[in-house]
Amino acid sequence: MSIGAEVAAHLPFLRRYARALTGSQSTGDAFVRATLEAALADDDLAESLRAGRVPLYRAFTKVWSSAYLEVADDNSNRGLHESAAQEQLRRITPVNRQALLLTTVEDFSPGEAARIMEIGEDDVDTLVQEAVEEIESETTTSVLIIEDEPLISMQLEDLVRSLGHDICGTAATRTQAQKVVSENTPGLVLADIQLADGSSGLDAVDDILAIDSVPVIFITAYPERLLTGDRPEPTYLITKPFQEDTVRAAISQALFFGSSRPLS
Repeated sequence: MSIGAEVAAHLPFLRRYARALTGSQSTGDAFVRATLEAALADDDLAESLRAGRVPLYRAFTKVWSSAYLEVADDNSNRGLHESAAQEQLRRITPVNRQALLLTTVEDFSPGEAARIMEIGEDDVDTLVQEAVEEIESETTTSVLIIEDEPLISMQLEDLVRSLGHDICGTAATRTQAQKVVSENTPGLVLADIQLADGSSGLDAVDDILAIDSVPVIFITAYPERLLTGDRPEPTYLITKPFQEDTVRAAISQALFFGSSRPLS
């Protein structure tokens, strides 16, 4: 397999990570392009990418770290959500956020994250803990769970409540989700893709986003249906079976960057 083909297999995940790290798909994609351009200009770097995701993310990290401040201060061509995301980034140490994303959303081990960031493994653990403490201070909100498997829905309910959030409703179908939202617009949505009656969690989420802009976390056994490259990859995509720590981190991240409303 060519280097290009090997790298291409990892790009949807790198784009997801870049978007979560920068708070903007366009900014994240710019860093991804810069990383690939650097590899094209350096044969040794390009060859190292055959070793998988770790060297690719390490190369991305070098590019992002060298230009982070310039991007953070650029306010041109941003929507309200992207501007809010960059404002939130200024409130948390960038390396803390990076360590948290790598070890939770991207599912690297602390040792792999340490190689990517070129720091010690103990330092990664410290950074993650600091990031969690910063993010968990954010405002609580109401959560809608769209999930057709009762046991998983109950597990998510317990997890959400353990983080101090409220449940505004649960739904196993698109129609049920519409009913919940007609009575109470959530501040966060946890959504499966394939629902009980054959309806789509994607359509259910589109219904909600047509009413209000809220952060969404997709939790699905079919991530390939979202990581197609045909549309912007979701910032928060968790594969079943999931680890509860991954969901907790994603909720904190989504609320940190999203426009969730506090409970009254």
